[in-house]
Amino acid sequence: MNVIDWLVLGITLLSVVIYGIYKSRGTKNIDGFLLADKQLPWYHVGLSVMATQASAITFLSAPGQAYSDGLRFVQFYFGLPLAMVVLCITFIPIFHRLKVYTAYEFLEKRFDIKTRTLTAFLFLIQRGVSTGITIYAPSIVLSSILNLDISYTTIFIGSVVILYTVYGGTKAVSYTQMLQMGIIFTGLFFAAYMVVHLLPENIGFMDALHIAGKMDKLNAIDTTFDLNNKYNLWSGIIGGFFLQLSYFGTDQSQVGRYLTGKSITQSRLGLIMNGLVKIPMQFFILLIGTLVFTFYQFHQPPVFFNQVEVSRIEKSVNKVEYNKLEADYKLAHAEKLQYVNRLVDAIHQDNEQIVNAAGIELQQAEKKVENIRKSAISLIKKSDKVADTNDTNYVFLNFVTNYLPTGLVGLLIAIIFLASMGSTASGLNSLASTTVVDVYKRLINKEGSDSKYLSASRWATIGWGVFCVIVALYASKLGNLIEAVNILGSLFYGTILGVFVVAFYLKKVEGTAVFYAALFAEACIVVAWITDLTAFLWLNVIGCVLVMLFSLLFQRLLKKPVVGITIN
Repeated sequence: MNVIDWLVLGITLLSVVIYGIYKSRGTKNIDGFLLADKQLPWYHVGLSVMATQASAITFLSAPGQAYSDGLRFVQFYFGLPLAMVVLCITFIPIFHRLKVYTAYEFLEKRFDIKTRTLTAFLFLIQRGVSTGITIYAPSIVLSSILNLDISYTTIFIGSVVILYTVYGGTKAVSYTQMLQMGIIFTGLFFAAYMVVHLLPENIGFMDALHIAGKMDKLNAIDTTFDLNNKYNLWSGIIGGFFLQLSYFGTDQSQVGRYLTGKSITQSRLGLIMNGLVKIPMQFFILLIGTLVFTFYQFHQPPVFFNQVEVSRIEKSVNKVEYNKLEADYKLAHAEKLQYVNRLVDAIHQDNEQIVNAAGIELQQAEKKVENIRKSAISLIKKSDKVADTNDTNYVFLNFVTNYLPTGLVGLLIAIIFLASMGSTASGLNSLASTTVVDVYKRLINKEGSDSKYLSASRWATIGWGVFCVIVALYASKLGNLIEAVNILGSLFYGTILGVFVVAFYLKKVEGTAVFYAALFAEACIVVAWITDLTAFLWLNVIGCVLVMLFSLLFQRLLKKPVVGITIN
């Protein structure tokens, strides 16, 4: 990055932070800090919901995911629109009517304090770790650009987000997120245009897609039913539905966003907006990754995209062997380029038979290139046993910093930072609100003043911020970040959702039964994950169903009368 890129990056980030602090000035009570006084319009709610989910992980890892695995990850979101419908019908009216600060307050009204506390505790574990991972993502960017140890950049990023979240609370988060999403959409369209523009003159958009398709990168829909397949139509619709329903319906980082709506209608419209826009947006981001893959068929990519790890091995005793692999990789890529050009000629001749033959040759050449790359990764691991050998998070970053024009590099790096700031701030805000409302206010200081709770909210934000930074320092061990976050969520979301489903629909079940059901179900999910019983998306379904079944079983065994309120 040159001076202009740094100026674009600095001005963009500074403008967003100042705007958020300015719009949130005058926050003097817990309503303003946690719920923005419930005065936000639907479009504001919708953009805030999207920004909370669209972290830096989305813009760093999703293109890398498509680069290595094609478009099939988009199926992960197929259950989202269905989840939005259920939320609009069931969750939003109840939360608004009960005037809750957090989703877990409702559980005490329906069940008891121990069920509320357990569910809040499960959320705090999951969201605390997930937020730490979102801090790590932009730290990768700064580390690569400045060639600094990622520990320093992680601490810096975490400190910046903690600063304005502590100052302005939900209002600062929501206003900055609205501006962030506008900048993000603009930058993504520029990025997509530039990927195609930088291809050889004889390669158009459709040619790029044709090449990607022949190399199995346009596999957006997989209709096979396989419980061990992470991404197919059925896991996306069914497992994705349960995951998205739990995420948007029971995760305070999202519940806190749409509780800021000035009415039930405004909150509903915000979620419907998210349901309609999210899948096209995610598909577009993944499509950028497949276009980057096509771009690198004509321009030699690095053997390994994480240049920090490359610089380390080049200073090790394995330097000569690694350089030999780089030379072999260069020759193999040059050989593969011949097959790529042969495929392009066949596409232009519109000869399907030659296209298919050239596609097979190209796939064989790609395997040779990948084998050399695997050898290089093994050598990196041999040289440093704790090395981060999953470089998919660096694919898009490598393209941006090496090939995009001056100014646009700074803008896209700013987008990655903005996305991280938005989702991280939402995470910290939700962690603070759950800690203060569901733990401190309910169990420790029940009669405190409004100013006391506001002060506690700010201190809780700082405390969770420190925790998340510590998690971020160890996030490099988790592989592809977008998968890591969703796997982590799947370990808890099914159980949490099950508790809420029982609360809404199984009216004869009481608190003690659902409490023990949740404990048993969570234990089963952890065992299923450790034993690799099924693909992670299905854990959301299993967890929810187990809580429901165990609740009915325990209620029958306990045979106690129903307590709590009835939801009509």
